[in-house]
Amino acid sequence: MLRIGNGNEPESLDPQKATGVSAGNILRDLYEGLTGIGPSGELLPAAAESWHWRADGRELRLQLRDGLRWSNGDVLSAEDFAAGLRRLLDPATASGYASLFAAIANGEAVIAGRRPVSALGVQADDARTLRIRLDRPLPNLPALLAHPAAAPIHPADRAGDPAPGARIGNGAYRLVEWRLQSHIRLQRNRHYWNDRQTSIGEVRYLPTEDLHSELKRYRADELDVTTSVPATQVPWIRRTLGAELRVAPYLGSYFYGLNLTRPPFAGNRPLRQALSLAIDRPLIARKVLHDLAMPAWSLVPPGIHDYTPQVPGWAQWPRAQREAEARRLYAEAGYSAAKPLQVQIRYNTSDDHKRIAVVIAAMWKQVLGAEVTLVNEEWKVFLQHRRARHETEAFRNTWIADSDDAFGFAEILESHHPRNDSGYADAAYDALLQAAAQADDPAVRRSRLEVAERQMLDDAPILPIYFYASKHLVKPRVEGWHDNSLDWHASKDLQLRAP
Repeated sequence: MLRIGNGNEPESLDPQKATGVSAGNILRDLYEGLTGIGPSGELLPAAAESWHWRADGRELRLQLRDGLRWSNGDVLSAEDFAAGLRRLLDPATASGYASLFAAIANGEAVIAGRRPVSALGVQADDARTLRIRLDRPLPNLPALLAHPAAAPIHPADRAGDPAPGARIGNGAYRLVEWRLQSHIRLQRNRHYWNDRQTSIGEVRYLPTEDLHSELKRYRADELDVTTSVPATQVPWIRRTLGAELRVAPYLGSYFYGLNLTRPPFAGNRPLRQALSLAIDRPLIARKVLHDLAMPAWSLVPPGIHDYTPQVPGWAQWPRAQREAEARRLYAEAGYSAAKPLQVQIRYNTSDDHKRIAVVIAAMWKQVLGAEVTLVNEEWKVFLQHRRARHETEAFRNTWIADSDDAFGFAEILESHHPRNDSGYADAAYDALLQAAAQADDPAVRRSRLEVAERQMLDDAPILPIYFYASKHLVKPRVEGWHDNSLDWHASKDLQLRAP
């Protein structure tokens, strides 16, 4: 049995509805897409054995493997994948990932409710052939089809959310038990097409919001893999556990969102810019995170394919110059020692999130004189408040790449994107994203995305803080673990060495 620490309790195990990293880890065991991501991050055939583009790049045809079956033994067909994509873009599903596939023919109209889901450009020509037609270029579509959101959906699961033991998947494992705040238990799916290559019979995912408690469980041999490590323990971990600590570049950004739909940030760009300049990012990366992260000046992380993250000019200024400009902008925004900004920082339960919030609150106090209140919330409550925008002011946020593409980061600040928790709405920014999406020339697409990021950073609806590195403790008995920039690790690709 493989035992994995998995962060927050998943909000759902519905592949079209779940959005969190912890849910994605489990869903990649329960479901398999048309394509897959290999142990080192490479794109591989999965349920589809092959695919090819039409000459104009506006249609992808995929050939499924012969003999595919669901975890209950039912025959799986191309129509099940078409149904999953229709369900994903159906506005009734309210998926946070629908926009990833909006380029599918009539996709935007389906998401907006202007066309029925039957109009979506996906078609099963026969039991093993799926065609996906596009309205605009989407060169990374094969990689996106590896995302759990593009999973097939069994006819019995299309109408609602089945009980955990009744959910039917097509991955290397099947769900047999979900005990809230205890564990999620998976067993090997003997109907999986490549089951002969799977060696681990059972996987348990354990929710672990408290990283210190998770470290204790790892040391007590109750976990084989941790979701992360507590930053304060990194020096000890490096000295004591050595090679068991796995650190690797990760396509993820940690930032603070600012609620632009209500005071104090609505219509006050100088205030937003002042708060951004007052944050000492190198200090946070070095002292708070013990060099397990990179300071972030942009939303798009370094290492993204065919893109140069945009860095504000002030990022190169000496610290004293940045602080002086922050104070000037703070005064321009209407605040002073006599009238200090009063603001909340909201974050979900985590020692590291709390430590970062405490440090940033101290920076805003020291540099600007702002009075900051910290608000800690349980994960699901935090998500509800963040998305509703009724109470939030400044709040912790993050975005992890769904594929190696800058557009996936840029689009979360498009006016109507479901993950735009800041409420940023700018017509010029939206137009640049639309122009990038329509561009057939990769150089033109890249240029428009870079202009869009520069404009967004100047508007400051978010405050980038650091770029992630994946940080796991992995027991020596776990074999086949390969670091990759998406931090995806399928249980079927791992083995357990006998004691």
